[in-house]
Amino acid sequence: MPAKWQRFSVPAIVALALAIPAVVPNAYQMGVITRICLYALLALGLNIVVGFAGLLDLGYVAFFGIGSYVYAFLASPHFGLHWPFLLALSASVVTTAIFGVLIGAPTLRLRGDYLAIVTLGFGEITYILLINLDRPINITGGPSGIVSIDPPSFLGITLRDNWQYYYLILALMGAAVALSRRLRDSRIGWAWQAIREDELAAQVMGINTVAAKLQAFAIGASFAGAGGALLASWQRSVFPDNFLFTESVNILAMVILGGVGSIPGVILGAALIVALPEIFRDFALYRLLAFGLLLMILMIFRPEGLLSFKGPPEEADPLEQVTAERQ
Repeated sequence: MPAKWQRFSVPAIVALALAIPAVVPNAYQMGVITRICLYALLALGLNIVVGFAGLLDLGYVAFFGIGSYVYAFLASPHFGLHWPFLLALSASVVTTAIFGVLIGAPTLRLRGDYLAIVTLGFGEITYILLINLDRPINITGGPSGIVSIDPPSFLGITLRDNWQYYYLILALMGAAVALSRRLRDSRIGWAWQAIREDELAAQVMGINTVAAKLQAFAIGASFAGAGGALLASWQRSVFPDNFLFTESVNILAMVILGGVGSIPGVILGAALIVALPEIFRDFALYRLLAFGLLLMILMIFRPEGLLSFKGPPEEADPLEQVTAERQ
């Protein structure tokens, strides 16, 4: 999009997003829109790993779950801790970033399908641990999860309604968008894209591929940790079934459907994946069929995604430019 249009489009989008609670007719629809923002935050994190760095991660939901449970540990009666929201949120982000490095380090030599299988295994292991770490010491609450989680509170105001959570999640999603754009256009962002195109060539050109990959895993996981903390505070409960493998598939579908590497595309993909099942809810048993068919049609006619990222225009080859001028 040209810069002159961005000057008008960005403020218009922000104003529209802020005005949504005033025009949404009921709390249910407000909840759906809030969930779109939450999943857009998660998809932005996975877009860093898959879209920017080209690392196929099928266990991304594990970081989502870790972030949720860390927040639940620190802001609920489960361990008798009631940390302030911002402190518990920061702890969730840092913890998931550390887990991102710990998972990324053993997989640095893996690529493509092998990396996907390892990350898938990590996601399944995390889910099993969440179910079974209730004995002999009750850590996760087992299948019953953790309930009575503290809601966020700011200046004595406790968030309870969907529209209040909408503004909170929207603010963090906006920060994630700004950070993603800065990362994409920074040196580390170009290093990620070089690794995505050809890791060996990037290494030969002097890029520290080990550090770049670990940074991608850590930053992407931290986004999921923030999303997990928001989910726990919004639901006021967490359960292992919130973090099934299907959640990883859905988030990956958001990235691919919207356009791998495209920040607006990822947000659009999240909106479609979350909203379409709700739109087809009246079709009962056939809504998933209609949803799947629509996704297939979109992928057939737009395999690069709805809003693919094209990057900056390439500079002309000097030799070709001189030849063209002589002709």
